[in-house]
Amino acid sequence: MSVAFIHAPVQSELAEVEAALQAVTHSDIPQIRKMLEHVLSTAGKRLRPTIALLAGRFGEHRPEALVALAASIELLHTATLVHDDVIDESDTRRGRPTTNSKQHNAAAVMLGDYMFAHAADLICKTERIEVVKLFSKTLMAMASGELTQDMSAYEYGQDTMQYFHRIAGKTASLFATSAEGGAVVADSPESWVTALRDYGENVGMAFQIVDDILDFKGDAKEMGKPTGSDLMEGTITLPALLLMERNPDDNPVKRFFGDGDSKSEHLAEAIYLIQNSDILDESQRVADDFIKRAISALSVLPESADRTALADIAEHVLVRRS
Repeated sequence: MSVAFIHAPVQSELAEVEAALQAVTHSDIPQIRKMLEHVLSTAGKRLRPTIALLAGRFGEHRPEALVALAASIELLHTATLVHDDVIDESDTRRGRPTTNSKQHNAAAVMLGDYMFAHAADLICKTERIEVVKLFSKTLMAMASGELTQDMSAYEYGQDTMQYFHRIAGKTASLFATSAEGGAVVADSPESWVTALRDYGENVGMAFQIVDDILDFKGDAKEMGKPTGSDLMEGTITLPALLLMERNPDDNPVKRFFGDGDSKSEHLAEAIYLIQNSDILDESQRVADDFIKRAISALSVLPESADRTALADIAEHVLVRRS
């Protein structure tokens, strides 16, 4: 299932979203314009905007407000990536130089802030106070998830529930807002709004778990980062947690996080054990379960091509390669 296939039902509206994103680059300050063009020049999969546009069809269809919502969501997502690169001290993202590597950390942080401000301006164009409130709550949830991840780096005593709570804020909250926001703009019945939020949240949880699986088995060139980079940076994801649970007393993750020598050997051993066991399969089953919940949530919506398209997006999340 290609990305183009997923985009097809909302292709014309997505083109308007792209135009709205490009309009953000029209700064009178050359340096800002150059940085924005660099960050926004490569289109991602646009899954979140697509979900927002589709969710907005379950009720009164308001294309202009939905385009503003979808563009705001994508801009918010991109801004968080700019900040992530600063926090992680990343030189590249998806094989391209990051803003902080081309400029410096202070400029990258301010660029992210600038994009957050534009995202807030766009969300106001929905003319729905409920959506503006949802936007602010989502930004807090995402920041909380990122703070939790940063403050728990190289902290061995983490468990699965802490991991789920972290990724619910860091990743799933924006997927949930994409779906719920679209439904709110469309004045959907409350039961549909709840169903779409549940759908988005579960898709977001699965998306992050698949991302964490690909960190160990994805193609390094496609992923734009080395294998096991999350663990290398001290971030414990589901595959590493499962390895720790199976070997609670002594395992290479614990040794890698310790103060001893041979850290690179311990990291290599952890990656090897994760790759050469059923841990990644078990992690995939967890992602599968979240997707089943997402598709089940859609059952309260009327059958339509749009509902099918949302289910297709959920299925795509499980099989993506990057």
